[in-house]
Amino acid sequence: MSLSQDPLAPQPPSPFAPDDPGRFPAWRNLPRRSRGLSLRTLVILRWMAIAGQSATIAVATLYFHFDLPLWGCLAAIAASVAMNLNATARLKRIDSSLPDGGMTAAHLGFDILQLSILLGLTGGLQNPFCLLLVAPVTVAAASLPGRQAALMGLLVLAATVSLFFVSLPLPWQAGTELNLPPLYRFGIGLALITGVIFTAAYAWRVAADAEKLELALATTQDVLQREQRLAALGGLAAAAAHELGTPLATIQVVARELLRASAKDGAAAEDAALILQQAERCRDILKRLSQQPEGGEAAFAEVGLKALLEEVVEPHRGFDLAFEVSVRTASGEPPPRVRRLPEVVHGLSTLVENAADFANGRVRVRALVDAGFIEIEVVDDGPGFPADILPRLGEPYVTSRPQGKARRALAAQIAASVAAAAPGRKGRKTTKPEPAPEAISPSQGGMGLGFFIARTLLERTGGKVFVGPGDPVQAKGQPKGARVAVRWARTALEAPS
Repeated sequence: MSLSQDPLAPQPPSPFAPDDPGRFPAWRNLPRRSRGLSLRTLVILRWMAIAGQSATIAVATLYFHFDLPLWGCLAAIAASVAMNLNATARLKRIDSSLPDGGMTAAHLGFDILQLSILLGLTGGLQNPFCLLLVAPVTVAAASLPGRQAALMGLLVLAATVSLFFVSLPLPWQAGTELNLPPLYRFGIGLALITGVIFTAAYAWRVAADAEKLELALATTQDVLQREQRLAALGGLAAAAAHELGTPLATIQVVARELLRASAKDGAAAEDAALILQQAERCRDILKRLSQQPEGGEAAFAEVGLKALLEEVVEPHRGFDLAFEVSVRTASGEPPPRVRRLPEVVHGLSTLVENAADFANGRVRVRALVDAGFIEIEVVDDGPGFPADILPRLGEPYVTSRPQGKARRALAAQIAASVAAAAPGRKGRKTTKPEPAPEAISPSQGGMGLGFFIARTLLERTGGKVFVGPGDPVQAKGQPKGARVAVRWARTALEAPS
């Protein structure tokens, strides 16, 4: 919740909201964004299936001379053609560019039934083409929400059981009859069901991971764009200073004329002198804002290394934590000036925020400068990284964040300020307000995106991120803490001299 929002106004439900006050949001609470396939894609896939089925029947009949129930097979293919023609006609009447989960499930269900009828007419589970039943379920698992994908899987399961008991004999060459034993057909059915489950689960998992990564990358891009907009405010301020210079000069000229035309000790002269004084003050402010060079943003794009660390740490001070900021160079030379990249600022800020949330009382931010590299490390004295989180740290939606002390303190300050600003009702005795509950906004929960975004942004600038335990030497029984270090080649981060 920002300070500009009304805390008492009802907020729309968020997909990131926790299920209950005692739990934190996680990626499992997010709805799957899969919403099926577009109608045009379904039409193309079915035309491909119709072409394959027609070619198979033509080869089996004309080349191998199999005695197929031709009219039944052609009727099943004709039903699929009619379905596709109807879908093609709908393409001209509706917007087919948007996916539709219900429509996709209906079309895939029709394809399963149509293929099951064809298989039932041509040998059932003895027909080697029964393997094609895996395809619709795989498509459903990759493109539909869980319930609809599971429904497609159950439909294939029912079709497999039906084909085991009800099917015509397998067509074969004239004078030859192929009868497979029931145990073998049972094995084929079991293999088919196993293949459906495996491929569907694999497609589902790959699609879910791709969606999580896509959402995380989109969030990363939004964060980077916000940081770039903040960095561009310096140029906007310089442009505003240049634009305001002309009207301010006009105000000064008119004020001098008024001062010259007014009585020396009169009220008008006093007002004119005040206008001149304030106009001069405005000119000084605009002069400071316009100190950015005309040719670029060099003065705003580079900063001292110690100043960069202080900028990153400053928003997190004041939450009963001790911050130690230091810069150490190998040869004792002055710290270099570095490029102030939005990716570096946001990435380091996230690392410091995480350390502040988990620290017991101290956070150390230190820069090490050598001849070939610049390394910035953030160390806290908290519980350290859990053993089950450490191998997967850096993946999206991996988190063990509690409701950190910094966030609780910020929420308490906002609640206190809102309570203090709320006017009391007229005619009622004012009593001491009760402490407001610590309402943490949805964006403050442990989504597991913070470290992923920070790592992505920092690696984008050429840095390498290392994680591990904090200070190795501590009193027995004390927490080890956590250490996150980012190392750049010196040429990648240092500003050109």
